[in-house]
Amino acid sequence: MSPMRTLRWDSLDAESRREALARPAQGARDQVANDVRDIVAAVRRDGDAALARLTERLDGVRIDALRVSPAEITAARARLSSAQLAALERAVANVETFHAAQRIEPFALDVMPGVRCERMVRAIAAVGLYVPAGSAPLPSAVVMLAVPARLAGCPRRVLATPPGRDGAAHPAVLVAASLCGIETIFKVGGAQAIAALAYGTQSVPKVDKIFGPGNAWVTEAKQQVAADPQGAACDLPAGPSEVLVIADESASPELVASDLLAQAEHDALSQALLVTPSAPLAERVVAEVQRQCGALSRRAILERSLAASRAIVVPDLATAIAVSNEYAPEHLILQIREPRRWLPEVRSAGSVFLGQWSPEPLGDYCSGTNHVLPTYGYARAYSGLSVLDFVKRITVQELTAAGFAALGPVAAELARLEGLDAHANAVERRLALLGGSR
Repeated sequence: MSPMRTLRWDSLDAESRREALARPAQGARDQVANDVRDIVAAVRRDGDAALARLTERLDGVRIDALRVSPAEITAARARLSSAQLAALERAVANVETFHAAQRIEPFALDVMPGVRCERMVRAIAAVGLYVPAGSAPLPSAVVMLAVPARLAGCPRRVLATPPGRDGAAHPAVLVAASLCGIETIFKVGGAQAIAALAYGTQSVPKVDKIFGPGNAWVTEAKQQVAADPQGAACDLPAGPSEVLVIADESASPELVASDLLAQAEHDALSQALLVTPSAPLAERVVAEVQRQCGALSRRAILERSLAASRAIVVPDLATAIAVSNEYAPEHLILQIREPRRWLPEVRSAGSVFLGQWSPEPLGDYCSGTNHVLPTYGYARAYSGLSVLDFVKRITVQELTAAGFAALGPVAAELARLEGLDAHANAVERRLALLGGSR
């Protein structure tokens, strides 16, 4: 395989720098959009029949029942080892501990005498949690979605995951769902699952918001149903996984290479970037990536993803941080001396990992933070998933007559300034009533 390209930042012009930080093109978007549009229309029209038909055609399996039975969940638990169960239980506990601290409380205050403003917090009534299967089961995704949904108090939590060739959902996914209190699980995947959750079928209940990662078809389906007022909202824009590692001369080339490979193995469109002020380190890391890759099981994927990955040599750590902020990575790893010293300079990243003992897989699985993160540069404006994504914040205002008398003229003046005389009229009629009662 070809080695990662090494680039010197100071030798690149503006266009070359943009190219150095460009994500791999996802391609065929028009065709994906058309395919998804047809799938969504079929599910809306034919419901469960369309789900069965599409599952057989796209997943190559015929399923007799869409919903997972309690017996299937019991059987799934028996298929996991005690070590696997213990690992899932620890992950759930840590994610719950971290996310429990995110819950927000309602509040009320008087912004001025007689003018009271409040904020209420209400859980989203029905949420759909999508867990892909793809080339590997993702019980960790169940934990990251289901724990904050439960802590937020969402009364209806529905999970969808594709069936395997045997017609069953992966046992680890079912066990993780059970540990997180999910009882309603459907064996359906892809764009058809998103459509079913957004619009409902004879078996699948309609939800208000859909969460979870997926391939290009799933992502496109989420965007299409979110654009439809009759569909469902979606969590955050997502694309292929990515990591940017900032490392100085103190870093271990072996560990840096392992961190790059850990993200590059996700998908052929995944991207791994090394940014370092040390040219010798860059050279050693590139060689180490080549060496470690040869022993990994997903080498075919790695060969493709590493073709779009690079090592970028910069003059200093300040430039490295600036490059990272421009790229806005999903995962940012700081394998440098005194990493916490540089943390205040980080402006755009989905999740940050400090020091050599904080590898990204711990965030993926069990440190407690959420691994559903903005990718493709969306970290400039979006945050990772949290309990806040599962609740609505509703504001309330209540004025006394005295409060209205004091504040009403302000509203009327601003309404006239904006040319909205009906707004002013609604205020001034009340002011007139108050004037007449004095």
